[in-house]
Amino acid sequence: MFKKLTILMLAVASFCAPAMAETYKVGVSAEPYPPFYTPDADGKWSGWEIDLMNEICTRIKAECVVTPIAWDGIIPALKTGKIDMIIGSMSITPARAKQINFSDKYYATPTGLLVAKGTKYVPTPEGIAGAIVGAQSGAVQEAYANKHYADTAGDIRIYQTLDEELQDLAAGRLDAVVGDSLAMSEFIDSAEGQACCEYKGSVIEDPEVLGHGVGAGLRKEDADLLAQVNAAIAEIRSDGTYEKISKPYFKFDIYGQ
Repeated sequence: MFKKLTILMLAVASFCAPAMAETYKVGVSAEPYPPFYTPDADGKWSGWEIDLMNEICTRIKAECVVTPIAWDGIIPALKTGKIDMIIGSMSITPARAKQINFSDKYYATPTGLLVAKGTKYVPTPEGIAGAIVGAQSGAVQEAYANKHYADTAGDIRIYQTLDEELQDLAAGRLDAVVGDSLAMSEFIDSAEGQACCEYKGSVIEDPEVLGHGVGAGLRKEDADLLAQVNAAIAEIRSDGTYEKISKPYFKFDIYGQ
């Protein structure tokens, strides 16, 4: 009788216990992308997008593990199951949307042109004539540079990281960098950036290439997860959490129009 009672109690306890949280591997670029995400010396990731990811995961009752992936392989990693989501400043573009689903936008940032101080270059195809231009591999800025600047620029050089581009610009090996204006802002405001370079403003809009804001990337078949993420983003936006997360990083609203 005691044995049967013990078994029954264990069964009831098991039935009543809360379900284990889902665990998701969340992909970010393996290269630091401050202020959105960057690792410390121990490999712990922090930044605005990491804070947002943690808030989303809390609201969908999931455990999320930051999983760095080389940017040009991040969509294949999602599609093959190496990661479960991308929360890594990925622009929502028509080309990418053919391969994966995107959540609702959670921020938007203009693409801009940073040039060596004292040069004449501006962010138009004619204004970039003869310049050696840097762009990041796999980023929308690479596609933009190839589409709009290839016929006029002296050369377009592709880099694995934005930091490498900026250092080559500061060292005089590039004339200009076409990049995410928010991601470049820390460098632009630094002593090094102020000494070497000048921000020339946003490029001419091209939504087909640059997209419609940044969203979380998910597999096409994960419709339920997509719905949960969208609901979490909407809550974060509506209850003041978005502003609370953003305040330590930005002095303006990065959500955009």
